[in-house]
Amino acid sequence: MFFHVVSTLNMRISLEEAAARLKRGEVVAIPTETVYGLAADASNDEALQKIFTTKQRPADHPLIVHIADINQVSNWAAAFPDIAVKLAKAFWPGALTLVLPAKAHVSRIVRGNEPTIALRVPNHPTALALLKLSGLSVAAPSANLFTQLSPTTAEHVEAGLGATMPVLDGGACTVGIESTIVSVAENGQWQLLRPGMISETDIAQVAEQPQQVKKSLSSGMVEIRTPKAPGQHALHYSPRTPLMLFKDKATLIQACDALTQASLKCVALLIGEGNAPACTVIRLSSQPAEVAEQLYSTLHHLDALKVDRLLLELPPNTPAWAAVLDRLSRAGGGINH
Repeated sequence: MFFHVVSTLNMRISLEEAAARLKRGEVVAIPTETVYGLAADASNDEALQKIFTTKQRPADHPLIVHIADINQVSNWAAAFPDIAVKLAKAFWPGALTLVLPAKAHVSRIVRGNEPTIALRVPNHPTALALLKLSGLSVAAPSANLFTQLSPTTAEHVEAGLGATMPVLDGGACTVGIESTIVSVAENGQWQLLRPGMISETDIAQVAEQPQQVKKSLSSGMVEIRTPKAPGQHALHYSPRTPLMLFKDKATLIQACDALTQASLKCVALLIGEGNAPACTVIRLSSQPAEVAEQLYSTLHHLDALKVDRLLLELPPNTPAWAAVLDRLSRAGGGINH
């Protein structure tokens, strides 16, 4: 009986307990609409350091600060240009992170030594209730080990960080991949730093201008500074099982046959209809938003099968698929077959 209790032990905690732990400088896994985050008081350097230690994350990677509403931007940002205000009003609460010039008092730890701060209002009732109850703003990168698969359920958090990690369970994430990140400079110029389900087209329509790009002059290219942003590591969002990426089903099927002949067990993840290899196949829909919502959960499931290789079909290289393509490409280290 004792061993049974230990094996089923977890640290699911209440909203009130989560708020109390955050106020004490502890880390807590919390739900958002994108992925589960490993939260800590964004104004407490010791608490912030626990995020990096727990995730085994490099210290020069900025953290996204989750705030309760647009009125709290002024607590963190030295400038809130008109375009950034438009974007916040259009997409907050929601899966958009704004990178803005930081106020001098903002911790270097949360900024990753950058002169900017990343801010977001999450669109999840439990996360918003926690922010309001605690009275805190929280830094909350994905609640997983650095470079590994992001969690979209409480069970994923526990599998990745252990059963002793306190988790505020808010159900499965509905967006399913990390937020779109957009930087806005004091002059109002914007750049897309990480694609998400809020697309570059969506941003440009609200901003009423295209993103800033390097300009070619007779003297050469004009260098435009790009702030660091989460999720830019070449290998990221990765399952433990070795991953192979394919641009088409035919090449994937050939690889499956070769692996089978070499007595290696594989599983394939396909997008949309079409031919399939002679191995276990999981098929996702042909709709980007549906694939995004199910992507990490499906990869967690495939990883748990303990096969020799995961074979993944990449989506089309089109704007609608940009976020999913980014996550899958980084999961495979950018190596396509």
